[in-house]
Amino acid sequence: MSNQIVTELTALTERSATNYGFDVIDLKMLTHLNPVSIQINIRHKNPEKKVSIDDCSILSHHLDEAIQNSLILDQPFTLEISSEGISDFLIDEKDFKIFKGFPIEATYLDLKKIEQQTNGLLLKRTDNDLQINQKGKIQRIPVEDVIQVRLTTPSG
Repeated sequence: MSNQIVTELTALTERSATNYGFDVIDLKMLTHLNPVSIQINIRHKNPEKKVSIDDCSILSHHLDEAIQNSLILDQPFTLEISSEGISDFLIDEKDFKIFKGFPIEATYLDLKKIEQQTNGLLLKRTDNDLQINQKGKIQRIPVEDVIQVRLTTPSG
């Protein structure tokens, strides 16, 4: 399955989901299955709302119709819509605001472009840097050097 098909499906499902008040967080195509499986994770545009089973069912109908009408795929497929659940990884600005003060592990590139990891409490992420409180000392990592940030337990 070409990357072009995945790109087109992602754009189509994002447009369709937006019309119903949802964001597409992830789209995966499992081409080794017969029929092909399209798995889409969604969340409400309104951060106060949780995705319900009814939301998934309604959006499944609309996205299935949009995919079939688009002619992007010329083979049978199954469609699975689910909520994103709670991820350990912080990605969106909202994630960094919600989990301020929580223990995190940041993976980043140091000045020599060698991958490093550090732990601490999330202070904030700005346009320029990720700020981590390490026992009262603030470590600043340039945003462009951050590979990933994930929640951890207080012990690491």
